[in-house]
Amino acid sequence: MPSFKHGDIEIAYLDEGAGDPIVLVHGFASNKEANWVNPGWVSTLTRAGRRVIALDNRGHGQSSKLYDPALYHTTLMAGDVRALLDHLAIARADVMGYSMGARITAFLSVTYGERVRSAILGGLGIRLVDGVGLPMTIADALEAPSLADVTDAAGRMFRAFAEQTKSDLKALAACIRGTRQILEPDQVSAIKVPVLVAVGTKDDVAGSAQELAALMPKAHALDIPGRDHMLAVGDKVYKQAVLDFLNQRP
Repeated sequence: MPSFKHGDIEIAYLDEGAGDPIVLVHGFASNKEANWVNPGWVSTLTRAGRRVIALDNRGHGQSSKLYDPALYHTTLMAGDVRALLDHLAIARADVMGYSMGARITAFLSVTYGERVRSAILGGLGIRLVDGVGLPMTIADALEAPSLADVTDAAGRMFRAFAEQTKSDLKALAACIRGTRQILEPDQVSAIKVPVLVAVGTKDDVAGSAQELAALMPKAHALDIPGRDHMLAVGDKVYKQAVLDFLNQRP
């Protein structure tokens, strides 16, 4: 698996297919395989004639594990995506993130907007503006002696998922404590590129896709029918909407 150094941090990534590049940014406690390869996103996009690049965020997958929450500020994680584009000599790319990855994508669009051709924000709606991310109880669940010791429902869900992805639980606890930044409405309104905001109709984590899309001049919202936060990512309605969005954007 290829990787590169961004400062002292090793970032692992995959790079498959040919055509217009799209960068995929996974969610919390996931990795490029669990979020993008296994649900069929990489094969779907490469078949559609896209060059697909997906990284393991710092603290996740095969990338460096860090234990200081300050090193997980969302702007720093957006900087990793920008550094990946630099490493691959890609001037601009479409960028799709899911959940925490969508927050990173939004920060990338604000901080390094010249590098983003379009943005797809999956599993994140208005909570980008009025919520700091997943509840802090998840950090406590990750640090519990075992899954059996976790009573909080959201904590149990993410602890089980983190164990399934064989994640570094201590690094993830630092990550969830460090990525608690929002964007102000005027910052979101300054995102001028085409944006698709896609949220499951049973997602109780993301907040309203319509409310977030309304803040941006070239955004529209997609309801992913009958899907919660965990199951929306691989949904066929979501995939088709993304393909249509990429084909229609200038």
